[in-house]
Amino acid sequence: MKKVKTVYDHIRSNNLKTIMLVICFPLIFIALIFLFTWIVVPADQALDTTISVAIPTFIACAVWLLISWAFGDSMMLHSAHAHEIFDTDKENREIFRAVENVAIAAGLPRPRVYIIDDDSMNAFATGRSPRDASVALTRGIIKKLDRLELEGVIAHEMAHIGNRDIRLDMLLITGVGVTVFAADMILRLAIFGGGDNEDNKNSGTAVLLMVWLAFMVFNWIITPILRMAVSRNREYAADATGAQITRNPRALASALRKITTDCRVECLDKTKSMAAVCIAYPGGPREFISSLMATHPPVEKRIERLESMANA
Repeated sequence: MKKVKTVYDHIRSNNLKTIMLVICFPLIFIALIFLFTWIVVPADQALDTTISVAIPTFIACAVWLLISWAFGDSMMLHSAHAHEIFDTDKENREIFRAVENVAIAAGLPRPRVYIIDDDSMNAFATGRSPRDASVALTRGIIKKLDRLELEGVIAHEMAHIGNRDIRLDMLLITGVGVTVFAADMILRLAIFGGGDNEDNKNSGTAVLLMVWLAFMVFNWIITPILRMAVSRNREYAADATGAQITRNPRALASALRKITTDCRVECLDKTKSMAAVCIAYPGGPREFISSLMATHPPVEKRIERLESMANA
């Protein structure tokens, strides 16, 4: 008989994935810088270049990670134009109570509750730990889902909180943000600088362009593959854990069907890094390649798994 994974199994799995990311990201990054620069300069110079690029990049990542750890949740909520609600708000009291009830069922502290004034249907969770977590729901998802479906969505987000997925997202978002910014700066240096005389300038420009190419491969090929590998399993786990919390897999399956008909949150169009934390991709229609690299598994497969749980 196949062993059913518990919440603690998912927590241990995500802790292991976090460690693997911490190890894989810098190792792959260093290898790419070295290999690309080795194409245009000798190995010893390529090694020196790799060190001079890697150290400031890692320092910037560490600093930005600390900032994200301290203010990341408020930054994400601000990007979504979310505002907090309380049990004293008569019009939102029912939503507040729904989140509170699901938190009790999940055995977790009640998160802060936020509303996004958008008629589309989406939701996400954020926070450093279960004790300071937040759940954000769009106005559309509140209006268009029935009570059981909405509880299924809230339970999915509570599962992310309980499984410590948010910490994983923060690590990914921080690393990508820093390396994308660094790539842009390196390209500018390659265009406008490079050396004192013509030979040095040409050599310096070639090295900078190779470093920039390494960053581009890391940002647009390696990172999406790593994120996809981690995030898809995490979404399946959150669906399964959410269904266990509510004891109603069909409600979440029904919610996902409705959400996919209108899940675009316009205020998040310019913050694509937040797509991974939402219950469904919050941007516009995706092309074939972007779908292959998507952080969320196909909704049809998620629904199929939930319905198989209901029939078990």
